[in-house]
Parts: sequence; structure tokens; C-alpha cells
Amino acid sequence: MWEKELTVAWKAARAAGEILNGMFGEVFHITKKGDIDLVTEADLRAEKTILEIIRNHFPEDDILSEEAGRDGRPSDRNWLVDPLDGTINFAHGFPFYAVSIALEVEGEIVVGVVYDPHMDECFKASKGAGALLNNGPIRVSETRDLGNALLATGFPYDIREKSKRTLALLDKMVMRAQGVRRPGAATLDLCYVAAGRLDGFWEEGLKPWDTAAGTVIVREAGGILSTFEGRPYSPYEESVVAANPLLHEEMIRVVKGEVTGN
Repeated sequence: MWEKELTVAWKAARAAGEILNGMFGEVFHITKKGDIDLVTEADLRAEKTILEIIRNHFPEDDILSEEAGRDGRPSDRNWLVDPLDGTINFAHGFPFYAVSIALEVEGEIVVGVVYDPHMDECFKASKGAGALLNNGPIRVSETRDLGNALLATGFPYDIREKSKRTLALLDKMVMRAQGVRRPGAATLDLCYVAAGRLDGFWEEGLKPWDTAAGTVIVREAGGILSTFEGRPYSPYEESVVAANPLLHEEMIRVVKGEVTGN
């Protein structure tokens, strides 16, 4: 049903990925949006290419992109674009970054593409059609308890103002899980959950373009997403927990314990 949209999203993600790979290790102009929030010339060039491709194919659709903001007329079809997730990684030459493009129709994410150009890995999904990695099907893991789980997390850009709760929750997960990683690109963290490379992921303070594509990819791979409080997740929520169905409830119990201060 969403074949054209998925094809266009992949075309745009691949074009942006070529720009990022071409500039990797050679970024000279970096602007600070906050104390630890950056934007590079690579972000802007990749975003421009993505917006042009989407606009050429779907001129009536709305687009929400990280750097350009809202670009289009009000519509029940809204593209959510992150031209470079993992900008800090990219700026430092750390090769963990991705392009993320999603389509939201009437409030539901129906298409998602996340492209890791450094590894040439494309994660994609459309509603009801399953999740793929480079055209091969992927599924979440079958890990049943935190003691055997490899998890990932990220820190919000305002962590210097709210470090106590963030680090307290990290401490609780580290003490319970087999391992915890902090790679620095939420889009890929979610896709790694979908592919079974990670068993679960949690983070707060994310923006809609950070998780929109990953949301449909995780769900189509059999995973579950919620807020820290256990409510159904959408990219407009402030927190996310994503995991396989066997592990999600246990992660929520740990997170809730910290949220409530117990």
C-alpha cells in the first residue's frame, strides 16, 4: 500500500547518505544550537536534498525536518526528517550516524527508513508489511530477562540540568542488564532493537524526527514501544522504552521505579 512512499524515502535517504559519507571526516563549519547540540554543513546539505526529493514526488504533503522546521501546507500526510542523527558522532569522526525519514498519515507512522551510510545498511518498514534490513526480514530478539539483555540508551541535550535522574536510571539498568551501550544515535538504537542486535532501548528528551522512522520499524519487527510510564508511544512523547515483548514489561518496572522515586 505504501510502496511508492517507501521507495521515495529510500531514494532520499540514500542521496543524503552519499552526501554524509562524502563529507565524513572533513566537516569544517559547525554551529552550536545548545551547549552540546550541534549542526554541521553536512546536516544542512543532506536535509536540502531530502526535502527536494520528497517535494518533487509529493508536493501536497507537509514536512517537519530537524533543521528547516515545518515546510509545506497543513496536510494529513506529514513527513518527519532527520538528515543526520548522531551529529556529535559525525563531527568527531565517530562512524555511528544515520539518515531518518518517516511518513505520518492521520496521526499514524506508516513508513520508516533509516539509512546508515557508513555501514551501507538500510532499515525500512511500512505498516503491515514487516521490517527489513537491506531487503532481508528482521525480528526483535527473544531475550527474556534483563540479566541476559544488551540495552542501549542516550542522554538528553539538557542532561547538565537533569543529570541526577538520568544517571540514577542508568545506574539501575547497568546493575540489572548484561550490558548497556550509549552509541549516540537514537534512530539506529531503535533499528538495532528491531534487528535483535539490542534487546531494549530507553531515552527521554527526544524529538519527533529522532524516533518516527524507528517506531514503525520496531513495531513491524515485533517489538513494543511505550513511554516511561507505560503509555502507548508516539514520536511526540517525551520518553520512550522499546524492547522485545518478553523484556518490555521488566524494563518498564525498572524505569517506573526511578520515575516515581521508589
